[in-house]
Amino acid sequence: PARRSVFTHIEDNISDGHYDREKVLIVIHPQYRNVWYWLIPFSNGRCSLGVVAEDSYFAELGLEENSDIIKASVEASPELSLLLHHACYDTEVRSIAGYSSDVTSLWGNGYALLGNAGEFLDPVFSSGVTIAMKSASLAAPLVSRQLKGGKVDWQSEYAVPLKRGVDTFRAFVDSWYQGSLQRIIFSENQSPVIREMLCSILAGYAWDEGNPFVQEPERRLRALAEICATV
Repeated sequence: PARRSVFTHIEDNISDGHYDREKVLIVIHPQYRNVWYWLIPFSNGRCSLGVVAEDSYFAELGLEENSDIIKASVEASPELSLLLHHACYDTEVRSIAGYSSDVTSLWGNGYALLGNAGEFLDPVFSSGVTIAMKSASLAAPLVSRQLKGGKVDWQSEYAVPLKRGVDTFRAFVDSWYQGSLQRIIFSENQSPVIREMLCSILAGYAWDEGNPFVQEPERRLRALAEICATV
């Protein structure tokens, strides 16, 4: 389903001593598990704030102005409403809908698409930089070889290996919005080994074939979520 993001920059005025300005804060809506917020701190006392949800969530709010939507969404989160109690909303609140995109081919006569130009999944795991760097590392030697007169199979040497990692990220994004990954993340009974495997992928190692969750991400995430639901 298409999703919409409502976002802005704020003067956060956060006084909570436990708040870590060195980390991005991701918050899940207390009632709707497929609605989430980001709070990205800057060094000058400001933050990037946004909420991501399907259109049905925004329709249920019944608000037309983006500024009212983001404030109402913050108020719905006990953690964010407390943290941003003194925040100053001094910047225009903007909205982007249906931001996920894909293309029919990652390469063609005289071109290869890198990073988000080829596919944009979702901002939840900040996979854009990883995909951009991986696509560049795959494409650069192929371009060099082709310019020197060598033969290049762009489909098997570029598109297929790149899509392997992108599809791994996609499985994690889908699992997040289905609630399965959240069930795994917040499970009280966690295996350090499995946790390391999952964190490794989210850190960018989505092409590591030695990781079982790269080999079969959808099936293994689904199975793990089912186990977490029973323990």
